[in-house]
Amino acid sequence: MDVLLDIWQRVSTPHAALEPFTAWLTVAAAAAIVLFTPVWRVARHAITIVHEGGHGVVAVLCGRRLGGIRLHSDTSGLTVSRGRPSGPGMIFTLLAGYPAAALLGLGSAWLLSRGYDVGLLWVLLALLALLLVQIRNWFGLWSVAVTGTVVFAVSWFGSPQVQGIFALLITAFLLLGALRTSFELQQSRSRRAGSTSDADQLARLTHIPGIFWVAVFLGMQFACVAFGAILLRFTPV
Repeated sequence: MDVLLDIWQRVSTPHAALEPFTAWLTVAAAAAIVLFTPVWRVARHAITIVHEGGHGVVAVLCGRRLGGIRLHSDTSGLTVSRGRPSGPGMIFTLLAGYPAAALLGLGSAWLLSRGYDVGLLWVLLALLALLLVQIRNWFGLWSVAVTGTVVFAVSWFGSPQVQGIFALLITAFLLLGALRTSFELQQSRSRRAGSTSDADQLARLTHIPGIFWVAVFLGMQFACVAFGAILLRFTPV
């Protein structure tokens, strides 16, 4: 009981703001992670986790039966759901992947704007725990477990300063990283005909060109970045 009370106190207690210089340096570090390709290749696994989680959540909300999620070492992933192979449920399930990281980043920005950086870390831990039970391959289990261990270590052992920096780093990385995945998607589509990407599957289901769906992804992601920036402006950082 004492442990639960301790967790609740950590989650529900707002933290003091980061200094402006520290906050801007943290956002710059997130941008560097996204833009520096060797680091991005590793960090992108976190975006894939959220991407596949987005597919899974929307599949369940649309009444589909979730069959499991696989995460691969090349940063690709696969979410299997059972139900009608066409129709609104399948369309929304496919549509959910690429905007998922940006939407999670926007939600994270909202929590940070109220000072709940530790609360954000525990929300992420809860989401990772829910995802873990749906993983169906060893690399996926390892990837989610390592991510959860890092988040837990910072949330439990980190100082308030470290927790605030880490929470802002995650938020900025989710918002900016989501954008890069959509640009990479279009680059991949331009090199390969007959792609099985989310955009091309949506194109086959809706008879609307895949480039339109890439634009939808980017539009949603840019909107999340803009609203996230507005929220963080009012954060006492």
